[in-house]
Amino acid sequence: MSWINRLLGRKPKPAQGVQSGPVFSVAPLTATGRDDAKAKKAGSAAMFPRFQSTAGDQLSPRITDRFAATRIKLRSAFTPSQPITDRRMFAGRTDVLTTLIRSLEDQRVHVIMYGERGIGKTSLVHVLTQAAQDARYIVVYCSCGAGSNFEEIFRAVAADIPLLFHSGFAPTAEQAERGGSLADLLPAGPLSPRTVADLFAKLTGTRVLVVLDEFDVCENPEFRRNIAELIKNLSDRSIRTQLVIAGVAADLTELVEHIPSIRRNIFALQVPKMTAAEISHLVENGEEISGVAFDRSALDFIVFVANGSPYLASLLSHHSGLAALDKARTKVSVEDVSLAVDQALAEFRGRISKHAQAQIDQAAKSGVRHVLGVMAGAALFNNGRFDGRDVDALYPSAATAANFKNTVQELADKGVLLEAHDDDYGKGYKFSEESVLPYLWILAAQKRFLESRKPTPAPEKAAPEKPVAEKTPDKASEKAGAKDEPVAAPVRAAARQG
Repeated sequence: MSWINRLLGRKPKPAQGVQSGPVFSVAPLTATGRDDAKAKKAGSAAMFPRFQSTAGDQLSPRITDRFAATRIKLRSAFTPSQPITDRRMFAGRTDVLTTLIRSLEDQRVHVIMYGERGIGKTSLVHVLTQAAQDARYIVVYCSCGAGSNFEEIFRAVAADIPLLFHSGFAPTAEQAERGGSLADLLPAGPLSPRTVADLFAKLTGTRVLVVLDEFDVCENPEFRRNIAELIKNLSDRSIRTQLVIAGVAADLTELVEHIPSIRRNIFALQVPKMTAAEISHLVENGEEISGVAFDRSALDFIVFVANGSPYLASLLSHHSGLAALDKARTKVSVEDVSLAVDQALAEFRGRISKHAQAQIDQAAKSGVRHVLGVMAGAALFNNGRFDGRDVDALYPSAATAANFKNTVQELADKGVLLEAHDDDYGKGYKFSEESVLPYLWILAAQKRFLESRKPTPAPEKAAPEKPVAEKTPDKASEKAGAKDEPVAAPVRAAARQG
């Protein structure tokens, strides 16, 4: 039996005189059959997902979506995974930016910005950088890594400062005209803070800003000590170089070592969460750039869930805008934001350990997940911490507050999502994983906002009630009350922070 017959499923031709079964053959493909095959292939190609723009941010000629251009604008307007680098997209915080500029220009101090992740530190740094460059400052931006070292960073900084700004070289000097830099004057051996300060002391005709972003990522204690020593050297000698340091930290001493020796030489700013008006401004900026509009309820939904976080506001605006465009609309509704919230929840849940996910699901069954979510909202911008005062602000009823405090303590004792934490503020609690905070808060915020939109049923006329003796609520009824009691805005932790 030939391989062609085997491939086509044909049976071997029987010997003469032996009855044979049916013989299979392949019918020739007709013109109609070829057309059907082409149509099927074309339909399959049309359904296959494609990028809608090229790597040069141009529309792909194969895309027929009439909203493709709007999608490109929307992606530029809301960039949750990237900091803002265009000042047109910078919303609110003009007072903060003004304070930073005056600290650098008027007081000639070094600036340290710290705060929670996602609060907008890097965006502030980029906009501050643009303002400094407009004033003809030389700005050198460095993003620190775990293995950053002093010599590597400041050789790179010196390489970005032209030699013509060195007092020992005239602008027409041969080295300056050849495009030399301060790095050409550094010794071959190891660099010390004193060596770098001596070099920068020769600067004239300009000012230099050295931006050290993601400073908290660096794990090298020697690097931190050298930075503190350099700040002191630069300040004591009124050298025309200033540092801007930004990083995730709960307080100043957590970010920079040897603070007492340089305290008078720095301006420290704990970046606050954005106000509701600033979040609204952020979304409105995106509307102007993208051409996608948010109705009033959708904007209120985003402001409520964002809870002062520019990252969450940008994330929800991005997803909800795309959800509206998928439905051939340029107007974002509450339903679109709700879909965006679901997508954000899926993203955050993917960052949580399986163990914590199981504990969250169990908390939902026991009725405490929603209140834990509101506590997470209070802890988001307080280094992940909340305490009894936040519970008291949430529940005016002393009995209900006491009941929930007991529940929180039990969870912390068992290591379920929480752990007890003692610090300068007293006894408090912290969530076991960083991603648990936004996940629990978004769940609670979505539930609370959507419930507030439900129409209130008209009160029914009830028959006069007979007087009954007042009963003391038991624990079960208190838990039920804790689950259904109105949720107060988690502002106490933010107030302590400010």
